[in-house]
Amino acid sequence: MVTHTQSARTGQRERAGEASGVAERGRPGIGQRLGGFLERSWRPFALLAALFVAWWGVTAAELVEPYLVPSPGDTFDAIAARPEYFWEHTWTTTYETILGFVIAIAVGVVAAVAMVQSSTLEKTLYPLLLFAQVIPKIAIAPLFVVWLGFGLGPKILVAVLMAFFPVVISMVTGLKSVDPEMLQLSSTMGAKSGQTFWKIRFPASLPHLFSGLKVAATMAVTGAVVGEFVGANAGLGFVILQANGNLDTPVLFAGLLIMSLLGVLLFVIVEWLEQLLLPWHASRRDEGASTTL
Repeated sequence: MVTHTQSARTGQRERAGEASGVAERGRPGIGQRLGGFLERSWRPFALLAALFVAWWGVTAAELVEPYLVPSPGDTFDAIAARPEYFWEHTWTTTYETILGFVIAIAVGVVAAVAMVQSSTLEKTLYPLLLFAQVIPKIAIAPLFVVWLGFGLGPKILVAVLMAFFPVVISMVTGLKSVDPEMLQLSSTMGAKSGQTFWKIRFPASLPHLFSGLKVAATMAVTGAVVGEFVGANAGLGFVILQANGNLDTPVLFAGLLIMSLLGVLLFVIVEWLEQLLLPWHASRRDEGASTTL
């Protein structure tokens, strides 16, 4: 009897040690995270470097006229010549983008939850969402200027409309992807609908939501710039339009470059938040990617 008890305790200690080892392996340190970041990032950085070299080579060899494609040096000189000018307009677009992005997240998540809770509401709103998504935003942006004026309102509204659809679709998909057995188990254990939502449905939908947020972040930048194209006196869209009218291609390319960097920065921030809030999902995804590669 004593021998059986000792062997049982030994087995429990071994299982506990294995569990702690798995937990430790599931929590990568700073060095491992930095190594993983470098492993994931060197390819896109290498591609960007190759594109810049190709850009420089085409302009240095004068394969195209400078007024059509400026050199990287001329583009960066245009930014260095007027840093306050570019900073002011970049901040305007960034403010419009972030505000529109946050509003799209709040409204999109609430709409998705309401649609999942009510099939009637889902059947009513889904066609309208698709209809609104198909309409080119550049076509309806002038109406927003007429309705809201030349302030920040039209730009923020276009950014919201651009980012809203990916948030809603991803959240609805995430809320519906919960394992039915988990829902049945929670119902059997007497969990209320609110408890089931916050403990099961909402956490399970977060990976899908963050996938949609990555798309929505870049779309919000595009929406803000599209709103500035229609009517604005500040912002990167205003810079691009003004440079296009003056045939100032270095400033035009500088505005496009800054706009692209802004979208990439927002994408990276969302991905960093995903890894911070959902380490289990990010680590599993990275492990799958590393084994595939």
